[in-house]
Amino acid sequence: MNRFGEMHCSIAQAVGVVAEPWTPLILRDLFLGLRRFDELSEDLGISRNLLTQRLDRLQAAGVVEKVVYQERPVRHEYHLTEAGRDIVPALITLMAWGDRWSTPPGGPPAVLVHSCGERFTPRVTCPHCGGPADAETITVVPGPGAAQGPGTMVLAKPD
Repeated sequence: MNRFGEMHCSIAQAVGVVAEPWTPLILRDLFLGLRRFDELSEDLGISRNLLTQRLDRLQAAGVVEKVVYQERPVRHEYHLTEAGRDIVPALITLMAWGDRWSTPPGGPPAVLVHSCGERFTPRVTCPHCGGPADAETITVVPGPGAAQGPGTMVLAKPD
């Protein structure tokens, strides 16, 4: 078990749930439509034991749900919950970073097409002005949950 859950930081909390090795790829595969345990195991080449552990943790965190698709014998599929679907923009932004900074030989293995029909590269923007939200344009300030503790010394200065 990691210590991220002990840190009073939204990034640390998220990393504790979705950034274990294999977890982003499991989430990617679920987003792409693989639903069954055997499909996930085969596509990723991950051991069944490790896949079970990751899926159990994602279920416990409310990111994935297990749904019965066959009664006799009972068989399950895995679906992204609302929380799981909300991680997709972060996954595609990570994909865009990988496409730019560590592209596999031959170029990006996938391209994104929006519901409008156009290809796109994800960009994080300000919802107020539409400008880019990046290391050069944002400032982080303490929020209502800022508190002293591990991983928070930048935001939670002692009074």
